[in-house]
Order: sequence, then C-alpha cells, then structure tokens
Amino acid sequence: MLLRLHDRTRRGVRLAAKHLVPLVRRWDQFTAWFNARGFDENTILVVFAVAVGIAGAAGVIVFFKLIDLAYFLLYRWPVSHFSWLSFPVYRPLLTAIGFAIAAWIGRRFAGGEEGPNVPYVQLAVAKRNGNLPAKAGLAHATASAVTLGSGGSAGSEGPVVVLGSTLASWLGRAFRFDAERVKVLVGAGAAAGISATFNAPIAGAFFALEEILGSLAVGAFPAVVVSSVVAAVVSRSVFGNHPSFPIPAYGYALWRELLLFYPLLGVVGGLVGVTFVRTQRFAGTLVRRSRIRPTVLPWIGGAIVGTMVLASSGILVGYGHVALRPQIFGQLGVAALAALAAGKIVATAITLNSGASGGLFTPSLYLGVATGGAFGVAISKLFPGLGLHPEAYALVGMGTMVAAATHAPITAILLVFEMTNDYAITIPLMISVTLGYVIARRIESDSLYSLWLTRRGERLEHGAARDLLSELKVGTAYDRFPDTIPEWTPLPTLLEYLGRSDQLSFPVVAGERELVGMVSTADIGRLAVEQDALEPLILAADVASATETVSPDDSLLEATHRMGVRGVPALPVVERDTRQLLGLVTRGHILAVYERALAGEVVTGNLAETGDEGRS
Repeated sequence: MLLRLHDRTRRGVRLAAKHLVPLVRRWDQFTAWFNARGFDENTILVVFAVAVGIAGAAGVIVFFKLIDLAYFLLYRWPVSHFSWLSFPVYRPLLTAIGFAIAAWIGRRFAGGEEGPNVPYVQLAVAKRNGNLPAKAGLAHATASAVTLGSGGSAGSEGPVVVLGSTLASWLGRAFRFDAERVKVLVGAGAAAGISATFNAPIAGAFFALEEILGSLAVGAFPAVVVSSVVAAVVSRSVFGNHPSFPIPAYGYALWRELLLFYPLLGVVGGLVGVTFVRTQRFAGTLVRRSRIRPTVLPWIGGAIVGTMVLASSGILVGYGHVALRPQIFGQLGVAALAALAAGKIVATAITLNSGASGGLFTPSLYLGVATGGAFGVAISKLFPGLGLHPEAYALVGMGTMVAAATHAPITAILLVFEMTNDYAITIPLMISVTLGYVIARRIESDSLYSLWLTRRGERLEHGAARDLLSELKVGTAYDRFPDTIPEWTPLPTLLEYLGRSDQLSFPVVAGERELVGMVSTADIGRLAVEQDALEPLILAADVASATETVSPDDSLLEATHRMGVRGVPALPVVERDTRQLLGLVTRGHILAVYERALAGEVVTGNLAETGDEGRS
C-alpha cells in the first residue's frame, strides 16, 4: 500500500512539473519581451510602485488582523470559556506561550532570524541585492503578530516593513529586474508599510530613504513617494483618515520653552535613547552568555514580560494592534511615567532577546511619550504659573526618542508632524530632535537597528556594507582620465562644458595638473543664466570651489564620508603630498566596485579604466 501511495505521489509530481514547465517558459518569454521594450526607467518604477503601494497596504491590513486574531485566541477566548482561570496567573502564562510560538516560527521558517525586522531588510538591500525570500518574510510577520497579540513589548512597523519589502522583492525578481531596480522597489515596499501603519505618507517615504536605502537618492525618490502615497490612500479606506494614534494638537506659548525647556528635553531624550540602545546590547550579551536553552528562553522571557504588563494594568503594551494611547500619559504623574519609561526599556529588551519578534519603532514612540510626558509634568509643576502643556512635551518626546534611538531624525520630525498636523509644534520638535540625535550619536555610535547588525558582524554605511567599503581602496575605482578645466579658461569657453559629456563635476587645474578646485554643471548653469551681468574676464579659477580630496590609498568608506561632508557626487583624487590631480572618483565608481566585490570578484587594478564605471 505504501508503495502504491509512493508511486501515485511520484506520478502527481511529474504531472505537475509537466504543466508547470511550459508556464515558466511562457513567463520567461514574457519578461524577456517586457524588459526588451526599452521603457523609460522612471515610468517602470512608478508603475510598479503603485502595485507595491497597494500590496504593502493590503499586507498591513492583514497583519493587523493577525495581531487581533492572536490577541483574541490568547486572551479573550480563554477568559470567556475558562472563568475558573485566575487572571494574575493567566497573563504571564499566555504571554510565555505566545513567545514560545513566535520563537518556533522564527526557527522553523525564518532561519532563526528573530528580533527586530528592519535590519533584516537593510542587510538584504546592502548585501543581497534586495533579495528577500517570501517564506522568511511571511514567517517574520506571523511571528511578530503572535508576539504582539500575546502582549509582547515590540512594534508593528518592523513586520510591515518586512511584508511590504518582501512583496516588492518578489515582484521585482519575478519580472527579472536588475539588482538596482529591485532595491528601489524594496525601499518602496518599506515606505508603503510605514505609511499605511501610521497614516503618514511623507514620513514613510523618508523612513525608506533614510533607513532602508541609506540615502536620499534622486533616482529612488519618485517610486518611494508614489508607493507611500498609494499605501496611505488604501489604508485610509479601511482605517479612516486619521493617525494610528489619535493625538490632540498642542503648541508652545513662551520663548523660554523654545530657548530652555525644549532643548533640555532634547538632552534628556538623547540620554534616554542611548540607555535604550545599551540596554538592548546588554540583554543580548546576557542571553548569549547564559546557558539557557533556546527552547526554554521564550518561556522565561514571556513570563517576565507578562508579569510586567500585568503590573502596569496593560498600559505597558496596549491591547491588540493598538499599542499606544498618548492621551493616557497626560493623566499620570512623574513617578508613574518614569516607571513606564524604564519598564518599556526592560520589557522591549527582554521581548526581542528571548526569541520573540517585532519592531523597535513603536517602542521608541512609547518611550518618547513617557519620557517627554514625565519631563513636561515636572516642568509644569516647577513653573505652575506658565500654563505649560505636558502633552506637548510628550509629543515632542516621541520624535526626539525616535531620532536618538534609531538615528532617523528626518523621519522623526515628519512622523510627529503628520500625526499631529500642528504647525506650531514644528519648531520645538526640530530643536529637540536635532539635539537628541546629535547627543545620542556622540555618545553611542550604534542605533537600535545597527546594533542588531553589529552582533552579526555587519556594518552598513549609507546602505552598503561598511566593512567591505573600508577594505576597498580608491585606487581601484577612480577615473584616471576625467574631463578637466584649465584655470585660465574664460567664461565663454567655460560655458561650452555644459552638456559636453555626462560628467557632472570638473576639476579645475593649473600648470602640471595641480588641483585648484571643482566646478559643477550646476555652477556652469548659473553662470550661463547670469552671464550678461558678469565680467567677461572671469576665468575658471574665479568660480572654482574648494573641495575635499582623496588619495588612491584611502578607503572607499573614507571617500563616501568625505562626499557626505560636502554633499557632492564626486571627489578629485590627488597625490597626498603634491595635490597633483590623478583622477576623479564618483558615487557611480564606488557602487560599481562595491557590487563586484559583493558578488565575490577579486577587485584589482582600476575598474574605471575598464569602462565599467558610472559617471558622476
């Protein structure tokens, strides 16, 4: 009988393969035809961004339903059917069961990649050409839904970022797109997830650019923005046109708030953000050094977190997919808010280091509300005659904590602004966020996301592998024969360089190729507009700008840093001692060498001489 069953199975597999192979061939033929049409790159990205936005929003809707389902199965249903079960025992036990299930899903289907989800996508973009396996992505989302539904202290933004990015990655690979196009779509998927979750399309777009793609690249901007907006429109049709957290608007009234209180909140927020990051690191180190079996650890972690949530009457995590009710924080005292902030730090560290899964963005928002609220209540009691609003400090604290803990200041400012729609809060928000971010970066180089990568021996810089960039040298990447402009070139001749080639930056040289400065096509364009009002005797040396330089033995990581200092797409390569121009290195050159090294090629010689480089 077993033999007959085996034969039937083999015949079924052969039959399925017989019908599947022609379908695969037809799909390959279609994608080859599609990719050979020569459609405009922006058109393709925008069209697919619409599809990604719709899919990302649908993923968020399904994910929230999964959280609510897990909450129903683990809490509401048992309470209604087993009234004899005492609640104080029930909550820690069921949270432990939820953690154990989430950890099992992570081990079984996601390759053991539990914990925060956003770094998983960052790593895929930096080192795997945007390749996110569908099985692992769905497992991440399911494990996170169980974690959140069982009362774990984690966020929903990480799983929805994984969901949106996974769907986008699958779509890009299904159409046989190249790696760069897939990466842009993955960023668009991440933006869709954040946008649909928080009803914040602008913040969603900048989150993807800041955290996932690692740069504000012009080429990625249209697709990311379109996907984010489409996702917001779809989610609003289901959840309504309001923020994920209904927040009243508060402003500021006094100059001393801007000059003293909000800057002080930035300092406090930066220090608490560093504490949050270092507590995560300490918890991870403690777990790795412990001898507790991985199958037992979720039970212990779940029981501890469940007990903490029980002690807070549920305020520490919320209920179902509604994780944060900021209006509650305006009704609590300083001691209670400080206790909630400390509890959130500890509970999140235990949750994400005991085998459960989830994001870190929402816990950062929660911690910011508690910290800012405690600060606001304390200040209002010290200065009762000023009529201060502690709630306003709680809202600004949200943005400050996100910037300090995740190193995403632009996203932090835009998110809080979109959640409040209050222009009056923008100035104090920018002051506090900037100070909190600067202080946190000064004290702690890692963010909550980069910490997860550092544990695994990964260092990313602007969406690329930091360690790999530090090993590669400028000498392998720069163009030895760029177009240059002699310093004595008069204005009429200088204008002829506009549109001469696809080079966007020109070294200005004197004598034997001694570097004088740089002139960009933007500079030349301004000269063309203003030439009637300029002196005809203006020379190239008069308009050349000072610039950072690199030498052939500098690392590509150092070149990337120096480009960031000036905000330029290219740097002149010079002899270290003489400043004699040797060539020009662009972001395109760095990317080309990086991708070859990432693919396992041994990069020797000078890539730019082979014609594989990209112009600046």
